[in-house]
Amino acid sequence: MPDCALLVVGAIIGSGIFLTPSSIARTANNVDMVFLVWAVGGFLTLCGAISYAELGAAYPEAGGIYVFLSKAYGKMTAFLYGWCVFFVIVPGSIATLATAFGIYLTYLLPLQPWAVKMTAILVVAVLTMINCLGIRTGAFVQNLLTIIKIGALVAIVSILFFVQDSGATETGTPLPTPFPGWSALGIAMVAVLWSYDGWHLVTFAAGEVKNPQRNLTRGLLLGTLVVIALYLIVNLAYLHVLTLEEISASSRVAGDAMERAIGPIGGTLVAIAILISISGAMNGNVLAGPRVPFAMARDRLFFQGVAYVHPRFQVPTVAILLTGILASFLTLIGTFEQLFSYVIFVGWIFYGMGAAAVIVLRHKHPDLERPYRAWGYPVVPLVFSFSAAAIVLNTLINDFSNSLWGLAVVFAGLPAYFYWLRKARASANSLDTSPHSGVQSSK
Repeated sequence: MPDCALLVVGAIIGSGIFLTPSSIARTANNVDMVFLVWAVGGFLTLCGAISYAELGAAYPEAGGIYVFLSKAYGKMTAFLYGWCVFFVIVPGSIATLATAFGIYLTYLLPLQPWAVKMTAILVVAVLTMINCLGIRTGAFVQNLLTIIKIGALVAIVSILFFVQDSGATETGTPLPTPFPGWSALGIAMVAVLWSYDGWHLVTFAAGEVKNPQRNLTRGLLLGTLVVIALYLIVNLAYLHVLTLEEISASSRVAGDAMERAIGPIGGTLVAIAILISISGAMNGNVLAGPRVPFAMARDRLFFQGVAYVHPRFQVPTVAILLTGILASFLTLIGTFEQLFSYVIFVGWIFYGMGAAAVIVLRHKHPDLERPYRAWGYPVVPLVFSFSAAAIVLNTLINDFSNSLWGLAVVFAGLPAYFYWLRKARASANSLDTSPHSGVQSSK
């Protein structure tokens, strides 16, 4: 599998497939609906990957969505995205994963709730320090953990399907239940999209991908398809040994399914594998996420200290440390479901705008070289963009408190943008009028 595809798979698979099946089953309350939301979530993710593949091939620069939004809508929209990446999307993703780490750790150790929180924060701190030691150190840890997490999923599926039937399925299939309603399915979709989240992170490193016009596009599409297939198969495996009611009541679905299949040792082994998997996804966010605020600072549109690069390790140390601090704070104050709702609501505002940028840029720059053109244009980008809008609206209606905080962060970026824009212009004017400036001496 190409390196980019492995990066996509590694960025997506974290805690979602191990934890969200419970909330999805409770909300959908129907086996057919459960698979429907997983399939639709996968389809939407694929539409996003197809759209972003065109953008990544046309603009192979570090920063990903930040670059796409800047080209399509201007610096202000890009800044608001970067602002949310720094304050919500990346630290919120890390915090959600850290909280999931704590949930599965209780399978191994009988910890008090406060100890679970402190342990989760400690993991964030360790990964933050690892990534401050250089890109090679962080990348090595990322590659190792990605290999383990893929192996863990394959092993779980194999055991649940092929181990001797434990008799758990003899409880029978639940009677048909009424359609849960579109609003309920929308809530379940938020959990599914959290499980698929991370597919876009490969675009952050587009400037470092060899032959991005070919490798980035194929990696996005292949990696996304592999994850969709894995997720559907894993859900089938869960339902092979657990009823829908048991899945709904479980906070550790994978662990409970493995324990049912091969006894307590199965639950212990899968808990260890999941902790490693979650750590890998956390590390991916710590590794890639700080690049966006770092790029903003270098554009003089953010705190200048965030543009600091460590002279020995050559990494944006300040950006990494601040991301770790914010993630630790969110871990301390939030629950798993609160956190992923918070991240998905804010993130999908900009993910939808990013897909729509495919259409905007086709009209704005029709002569731009596009090594890859999105399949199904303009239907695929439109499907993704309108679906993103529907998800955001549904979350706003049904989870108003988390949505309100998310919107507050977005709008708080507006005065910040104009403040830094004014400072950047003042700095540029100062250089232009300086008798020692290059521009002045050339006149």
